[in-house]
Amino acid sequence: MTDVVHVATRSDVPAIVFGTRRVSYTEFGARVSVLARRLIDAGVGPDTAVGVAIPRSVELLVAIHAVVAAGGHYVPLDLDAPTDRTRYMLETAGVHLLLVGRDGQMPDVADAVEILVVDADTDIDLATPPVSDAERRAPLRSEDAAYTLFTSGSTGRPKGVTVSHAAIVNRLEWMRDWYSIKDSDVFVQKTPVTFDVSVWELFLPFAVGATLVVAEPDRHGDPRYLADLVVAERVSVIHFVPSMLSVFLDVLGDRVGELSSLRLTFTSGEALTAAVAQSLLSVLPDVELHNLYGPTEAAVDVTAHHVVAGEQSVPIGVPVPNTVVRVLDSRLHRVPVGVPGELYLAGVQLARGYASRADLTADRFVADPYGESGERLYRTGDLVRWNARGQLEYLGRTDFQVKLRGQRLELGEVEA
Repeated sequence: MTDVVHVATRSDVPAIVFGTRRVSYTEFGARVSVLARRLIDAGVGPDTAVGVAIPRSVELLVAIHAVVAAGGHYVPLDLDAPTDRTRYMLETAGVHLLLVGRDGQMPDVADAVEILVVDADTDIDLATPPVSDAERRAPLRSEDAAYTLFTSGSTGRPKGVTVSHAAIVNRLEWMRDWYSIKDSDVFVQKTPVTFDVSVWELFLPFAVGATLVVAEPDRHGDPRYLADLVVAERVSVIHFVPSMLSVFLDVLGDRVGELSSLRLTFTSGEALTAAVAQSLLSVLPDVELHNLYGPTEAAVDVTAHHVVAGEQSVPIGVPVPNTVVRVLDSRLHRVPVGVPGELYLAGVQLARGYASRADLTADRFVADPYGESGERLYRTGDLVRWNARGQLEYLGRTDFQVKLRGQRLELGEVEA
C-alpha cells in the first residue's frame, strides 16, 4: 500500500519525522523496496504472515511497509507481552519469519521462527525502484491478507483477525475523500501498532504524500509531550481514544493558541461523552471533531459522525461507503427506530475471519439473510439503536466484553 506515485513526485518531502531524523519519500521508498526484495528472497509472498517486533522507530515503518510491498501480511507483536502469548500468536498466524530492530530487542520465540534484523541506517541506493508484481512470488490480489491483528478472546486466548487489502483500502479511501486529506497534512503515529487504529495512521499519510510524525517510544501516551509534538511539527491530523482526549485537553492550559495547525481530531475505541466533545469544541473551535466506530473485524471503522457544538449526546453516526449496518433482534429481524438491537455489519470492510480458528469465524461471521447469496454479517455484540436523525447511538454490550482506554478486554481471557 506504499504509494509509488508519491515516492516519485514527493521525492524530497519528509515522509517520516522521528525525533531529529527526517526521512524523505525517496529514502523511505528505497528502504522499503530493498527490504521487500530481501523478504521475497526469504520466501515471503501473498498471504505469507511475517511477524514484526520492532519498537516505535523508522525501522518499524520500513518493516511494515516492506512486508506489504513483498505481498505478505504483517503481524505486529508487543515486545512486553508474555512469552507464551507471543508464541501462541506466532503459531496461530502461521509466522515463520520475524522482523526485529537493530537494537536487539526481540521476544523469546520458538526455534522454527527465522529472525531478520531491520536497520534503517545502512547505506542504500536511493534510486532503487519499487517492487513490481512480476517480482513477487505470485501476483497480489485484493482478497490477499494485508495484516493480522490480535484482540482479546473470550476463551482465554487472543483472536487473530486477518484483514484483506480490499477491506483496508476501502477504509483509507473513504477517510481520504470524506475529510479532504491532502499532501500538506501532517499526521501523528502514536497508536500502538497492535491496535487497529494504527493501520490508518501507518498507511493513509503515504497514500496522499503527507508527512507522518512518529511519537517517541514510551511517550506516545504523554499528553504534554503530544502537545509539544503538535506545536513543533505543525500537526494537522490526530487521533485519540476519548479518555486520552480528556486528559490532553486538561493539560493544554494557556497553550491552546499554539495548536493553530490542528484541523482534524478523530476519536474511536470507546464511547465519546458529550462533555469531552464539547470541551474540545469550546477550547479549539477551529478544529473539526469526528467520532468513529468500528471493530477490528471490520477494518478499523465503519460508521462516522461529525460532532457539532451544542450536541447533548454523541452518536456513532452513519455507515461509510461500501459498508452495510443492520440493527437486528435475537431472531435477526430488523428493529424499528428507537428500539435497541444488536449491531451487525456487512460489506467490503469485513475481515476474512480469525486466523486458524474456523470455529470462531463461523460463530461471529454469519450468513446475511438480507443480502445476496454468500454475503456475510459480522455480529459485533454491540447494542445500538437508530435515532430519529438516521444515526446510530451506542448503548453498550450484549456480552461481558469491556473497553479500557480503547483496548478490548474479554473477561474470560483475564480469568484465564
